[in-house]
Amino acid sequence: MPTRAFEYYHANRERFLEGLIALLKIPSISALPDHKADVQHVAQLLAGEFRSMDMERVEIIEGREGQNPLVYSEWLKAPGKPTILFYGHYDVQPPDPLEEWISPPFEPSIRNENIYARGSSDDKGQTYLLVKAVEGYLQGEGRLPVNVKFLIEGEEEVGGEHIEAFVPKNTGKLAADAAVICDTEMFAPGLPTLTTGLRGLVYTEVEARGAGHDLHSGMYGGAAPNPVEALAKILARLKGPDGRIRISGFYKRVERPSAKELAAWKRLPFKEKEFLKKEVGSTALTGEKNYSVLERLWSRPTLEVHGIRGGFTGEGAKTVIPAAATAKISMRLVPTMDPKEAVHEFEAAVKKLTPKGIKTTVRVISSAPASVVSTENRYIEAAAEAMKQVFRKKTVYIRSGGSIPIAGLFDKHLKTPVVMMGFGLPDDRLHSPNEKFHLPNFYRGIEAVGRFMEMVGRS
Repeated sequence: MPTRAFEYYHANRERFLEGLIALLKIPSISALPDHKADVQHVAQLLAGEFRSMDMERVEIIEGREGQNPLVYSEWLKAPGKPTILFYGHYDVQPPDPLEEWISPPFEPSIRNENIYARGSSDDKGQTYLLVKAVEGYLQGEGRLPVNVKFLIEGEEEVGGEHIEAFVPKNTGKLAADAAVICDTEMFAPGLPTLTTGLRGLVYTEVEARGAGHDLHSGMYGGAAPNPVEALAKILARLKGPDGRIRISGFYKRVERPSAKELAAWKRLPFKEKEFLKKEVGSTALTGEKNYSVLERLWSRPTLEVHGIRGGFTGEGAKTVIPAAATAKISMRLVPTMDPKEAVHEFEAAVKKLTPKGIKTTVRVISSAPASVVSTENRYIEAAAEAMKQVFRKKTVYIRSGGSIPIAGLFDKHLKTPVVMMGFGLPDDRLHSPNEKFHLPNFYRGIEAVGRFMEMVGRS
């Protein structure tokens, strides 16, 4: 194991932290057009980092108008060695509600070995540790043990249209033996974790229309169709009280995890009561009763309603029957479900449940397939050993209920295994106020990625 790279990691911890703080100060919120300049600023900052550490072919790749740039770089001076494609995203979620932040979301604050800021864990902190892991070898050793490519995007939080179009058209440029993503979490503090499966996602907006314009409920109530009421009826009938989704054919392609994987999940340090109290905070859990909580979270499809909009919701009273109402609805998919097929089945179910006098329209906002990789893959095994050496505990394997669309894209178009080395924690409050990243995991993550590269280069 080379020593100079790891000496460099330890000697430059303070500088690494300063760089992370600078990155977190920039409000690169992809969902808000007012922050386009901030998004561009972060892309330029990352490109500058790559140039300063002697990466080659550093590019800021613009998309069509309105899209955020991709940042690409490569170092291909290790002939005969594997090529690793590192992926991350530099855009962040909006910080609202601001009043719930203990410290301002774009003024990074360190408390109890955690750095608090929007994007600290999702995904600037985890993307930046990949950059620093590579820098340690280039600056400490003057070389890398493997060939490396970086692809960092700025639209992950809003659907990733640019990268979704870019990957299929650039398979030669992005060709690699394995892809590495640091955008997941450890199962518990101090417990090295690899995520081997992700649920897919179909995100939709359903619009219900009734009358040609808003109507007075006194003059027309009892005769005119009500789109808000119609949506409520549709939503209530899409899923039963037992948690099972009532869409014809929806479960026919659901592939259950192997007995070996299910047994491994049972050995994880998971306590349902603690999960309910500390992470969910409700009075009870819901879902399909014949499956464990981890199965429901990781390997069962879902249908969730994210919001309903329509009619009058302001202060006071306004007796109106709205002409239209909309609902945001998503479905999480599992291997081997097909997003297009799921959309078709969902559209058919909505149409069948639509009450008389109402017209419904389903609009697909984004979609991505589920992905899963074998624990016996050589790159997964190298990552598990690297994390074990750094954290000094045996690495565990989990799946994630969330979706990382790029993993499915890499699997489909590049035909490469995806290694998800996550260093976040379950209580990092992703997408919520007071998001944080545990700094010891930031530093250990750099070392773990460094060890992973060395092991892959030796094998």
